[in-house]
Amino acid sequence: MCGLGIDYDYIEKRIRACNYLVVAQLFLQDNFLLKRPLSFDDIKPRLLGHWGTCYGINTAYANLKSFFQNSNKANANSDNSFAFVLGPGHGFPALQANLFLDGDLLKVDSKAQRNLSGLAYLCKEFSWPGGFPSHASPITPGVICEGGELGYAISAAYGAALGHPEKTIAVLIGDGELETATALSSLNLVKLLGTNKNGKVLPILHLNGYKISAPTVYARKSERELLSLIRGFGYTPFIVNGDDAEAFQIALDETTSAVNPFIIMKTEKGATGPEYINGKKIAGNFLAHQIPLPHAKTDASELKILETWLKSYNFGQLFNDTEGFVL
Repeated sequence: MCGLGIDYDYIEKRIRACNYLVVAQLFLQDNFLLKRPLSFDDIKPRLLGHWGTCYGINTAYANLKSFFQNSNKANANSDNSFAFVLGPGHGFPALQANLFLDGDLLKVDSKAQRNLSGLAYLCKEFSWPGGFPSHASPITPGVICEGGELGYAISAAYGAALGHPEKTIAVLIGDGELETATALSSLNLVKLLGTNKNGKVLPILHLNGYKISAPTVYARKSERELLSLIRGFGYTPFIVNGDDAEAFQIALDETTSAVNPFIIMKTEKGATGPEYINGKKIAGNFLAHQIPLPHAKTDASELKILETWLKSYNFGQLFNDTEGFVL
């Protein structure tokens, strides 16, 4: 626990659990708890989805949920005062992992039980014909916009805050997403909607350095240049290392009294995933963006890397087939 009453151990466990759920959704059609050595038969015949940004999504989600849930304990009327906005498309298995863990997916899908049966359903049906799409869809709890087109998350967040002064809307923006004209121009809304008649929007720029096939513009700016840009739009920027939960919580606490706060969250692209595969750098590189082990179904070395990767999360400490989640 920290001075803010936040349980760091829970945050770490939650991120680890959701990271495992992401990888299991991307790759597994069986053997979801690794009760036996991983085999080719356990791997989906078609691997489709995005891995590289998922660690950052899970990190932001865990920290935000912990902070605002703790804040809400002191205010019985604030249960609905916080919302999280994520752009559609990339990183969806991370969002779905969190919705599954919290029981939100169960509210709209009775098969998404928080037990072994539900875990198998979640993983096998992800990016599967007749199952869950690889991107946000109308069946996703709270979805506003379907599809993979990026750039509208900031405007959606301000729209959700419009006329609701009691609300705080956190919106996670990929650094590649902020290169779109729509996202960048939406930052001007801080001037147009910044009155006491509207809620508070907390943009979080996820600075992980790479998009699908190249470095991002914002990750190549100097810190001074980036901070000047954010301040120029009218925000008060805070930089946090996503790996440091204490620093994240302190920053969140400081944003509650700041004028138009804006968090810049730094993480490594594909963090906690494979570092190198066949001599190519994966984590911390654009090669982590989608499926870092595209031949896991047929290549024994990639299958072994996947098994090691999954085991690194020690998911058995967080979930078992009798109690479900034990975070």
